Amino acid sequence: MPLCGCCHPLRFPPTDSHSQDAFTCFWLNSLSLERNKQTAGSEETTTAELVLEEHHRARDLFGAREDRLRSIEQRFGVRVISRGGTVKITGEARPVQRARAVLGYLLDEARKGYTVDQYHFLAVLEKFSDEPAAGGTASLPDRIEVPSRKRYIFPRTPGQREYVESIKKNGIVFAIGPAGTGKTYLAMAAAVSELVNDQVSRLILARPAVEAGEKLGFLPGDMAEKVSPYLRPLYDALYDMMEIPRIQKLMADGVIEVAPLAFMRGRTLNDAFIILDEAQNTTPEQMKMFLTRLGFNSKAVVTGDITQIDLPQKRASGLMEVRSILQGIEGIKFCYLTQHDVVRHELVQKIVRAYDERDRRMAEKTQPERMPGPSGHDDV
Repeated sequence: MPLCGCCHPLRFPPTDSHSQDAFTCFWLNSLSLERNKQTAGSEETTTAELVLEEHHRARDLFGAREDRLRSIEQRFGVRVISRGGTVKITGEARPVQRARAVLGYLLDEARKGYTVDQYHFLAVLEKFSDEPAAGGTASLPDRIEVPSRKRYIFPRTPGQREYVESIKKNGIVFAIGPAGTGKTYLAMAAAVSELVNDQVSRLILARPAVEAGEKLGFLPGDMAEKVSPYLRPLYDALYDMMEIPRIQKLMADGVIEVAPLAFMRGRTLNDAFIILDEAQNTTPEQMKMFLTRLGFNSKAVVTGDITQIDLPQKRASGLMEVRSILQGIEGIKFCYLTQHDVVRHELVQKIVRAYDERDRRMAEKTQPERMPGPSGHDDV
């Protein structure tokens, strides 16, 4: 007898009654299960079969070379075969159930028209790999819902999950870490989610207009065109969260604003989600100015990498200084991301690690050697 998503203990719980009906209907129509118990000692082999209603979507769901199926095999220790519009999973009962739950969730998301990217897939795979609590159901970790085909943005590491949770609970959050740790991306996802859910009425994105170690000279165009290159990373993240026509309309209406940090002076920002990116390139005066713009029902996230400061050598970084000034104040949280939180190309993590190791060796060389004391032993 076929099993539907509702009666299976590892199903992904829908968030509302409508999606629950759709999820149940999907499983009743597209999932059949065979239990071929072959007793060999104490082991039982179970085969689960899933039928794709639109098998031409298999490439998008399973990867160009079925990489995701191979990942499922390695994670659960099962055998997965996809032929035509049918996927068969063979192995011990519990791993088969978990693998089937992952594939069933992916198929249901595709049926609803959502894109399941690699981050989404890995989050689902990780969650269904965990042992569910007794009598409980498996659910996805701190996902952030956004109004795009991606549907959800997922924190990938423990550090990122702590960062997302801190944004929910605090008025000001500082995210400090190397490139590729999702500082700006996750902050943008949280901001867009709060905007579309009417938790705030405006989204304001700011960045200091500082070149990354080189002089660009005089840029052509009006003021907006001159500062646009500095703000491009914020636009890139925003375009990944919302459809472009909707972004254009919200920007035209003043709901979304992208501006250089210098334009923040003298303003009071009420009912807004504010993101300050590349904050390591702010001066102490600029940092104080930005933080004091916060109005009622507003939230701010400040991101930066203190290893990539592009200020003139004699200028102190506002992000470096603020750590000692505001540490310990209730409602303000400092999140430190590391190389273990890098989620870009796998080489980026290795590059960050190599530079960190170089910096460590240089710091050791610059430490003064301890002089021997009168007794011949090193002074302590």
